[in-house]
Amino acid sequence: MRAPEFWQRRGWAALLLVPAACLWALAGRLRRRWVKPYHVAVPVICIGNLVAGGGGKTPLAIAVARRLIALGHKPHVLSRGYGGRLKGPQRVDLNRHGARDVGDEPLLIARHAPVWIGADRRATARAAIAAGANVLVMDDGFQNPSLAKDLCLVAVDGGYGLGNGRVMPAGPLREPVADGLARADAVVVIGQDLHGLADHLAGPGRPALAAVLQPPADAKVLDGAPVWAFAGIARPEKFFATLEDQGAIVLGRRSFSDHHAFDPLEIMTMVEAAHALGAELITTEKDWVRLDADARMMVDALPVNLVFARPEMLDTLLADALETAS
Repeated sequence: MRAPEFWQRRGWAALLLVPAACLWALAGRLRRRWVKPYHVAVPVICIGNLVAGGGGKTPLAIAVARRLIALGHKPHVLSRGYGGRLKGPQRVDLNRHGARDVGDEPLLIARHAPVWIGADRRATARAAIAAGANVLVMDDGFQNPSLAKDLCLVAVDGGYGLGNGRVMPAGPLREPVADGLARADAVVVIGQDLHGLADHLAGPGRPALAAVLQPPADAKVLDGAPVWAFAGIARPEKFFATLEDQGAIVLGRRSFSDHHAFDPLEIMTMVEAAHALGAELITTEKDWVRLDADARMMVDALPVNLVFARPEMLDTLLADALETAS
């Protein structure tokens, strides 16, 4: 599903849904009060956000896992496996599993670190630890109270911000901002901070880190290249803007809902449209992993990495959390 447009502004549609939003917020508070977090034998680093979809959780989870590996640790990533048919606990196998099995985001992360999917975070955590993990990274687990956490990093899209500031379904917030910030150890503002989020969300003991999504140095050069782009992510316009920032000439574009399952006819229609314009058909890595093998041969993907303005701040947060948990 796509986020409704009224989530970006305060109007009558959002106002009518305020009572439902209050119930949503109350349900979240009661859940966190009633559920006793389960403590595991290794540190748990939680990646989450305040806004539904598109905050940059997965790139942040990958960046954290890669940094932990570089520091000599053995992180395993825990994911719900949204969009996949397997219930788990299940370790993601890139040679055996596809997006229909485990979801698209776990496939992306599994290129960098071991990933486990499963709705039961406790059982999944135990499976990962038994397999050799000495630190766990929860992808999208900030509102899930089932596991005790040693470090919570909240990703926020610098361009989108907090929308209209209301809780779902009246707005895009998963919970009231104050509730989330009370549990956050740091905020990671991804992209240009158009809403002053760093100043607004940072606080005593809760720093704001700045980061941007950039193609790696060895990525295909797009400067001056004609492309026909499509994306089925929370905010496709971010992908189109990234292409233009890289100098690509975007001759055509098409947006789909997040986690969209592409059928062969959709792909062939776009392949023909791109071919007619002499353009290359390109999409995000997250969309590319959802394509079947034949479609992948006709579509290119633009990889991106999360790059921190001050990476030493992330290192300090990780080191402090691991030391405290040991």
